[in-house]
Amino acid sequence: MRIAIAADHHGLALKARLIARLTAQGHELDDRGAHAGGVTVDYPPLCADVCGRVADGRADRAIVVGGSGMGELIACNKIRGIRAGLCHDVFTTEISRAHNDANVIVIGAKVIGPETAEELVDLWLSTPFKGGRHQERLDQIAMLERGDPPA
Repeated sequence: MRIAIAADHHGLALKARLIARLTAQGHELDDRGAHAGGVTVDYPPLCADVCGRVADGRADRAIVVGGSGMGELIACNKIRGIRAGLCHDVFTTEISRAHNDANVIVIGAKVIGPETAEELVDLWLSTPFKGGRHQERLDQIAMLERGDPPA
């Protein structure tokens, strides 16, 4: 799978760990930054970059790592066609994929430990979308994105 990945200054160590793990599993990782430690990094440009790659097909999915992940989640979900999920446990991770067909996972490096993050990313990558009534809801979300609220 082609995966774009980015992290702000809080997520650099976890990003490096995830890149190593996912590359070893055979995934193609595109590290979009940040790359330097000791410098505060604004996350909105990073989110726009990785989400743009998913939206235009250059990546199949994306991973964004921040401190809490909350700001990153908001930024990612401003990009048309992106369904980002903030995942901090098995339940939120499974729901983000099975019910919401999330194409971006957001992780808070200050919220969960690196082992948990690895487990959740593995789960997220392997959980299929259920479709059915959940697809109908995604269609309604797409209507919202087009400025045409569902009835």
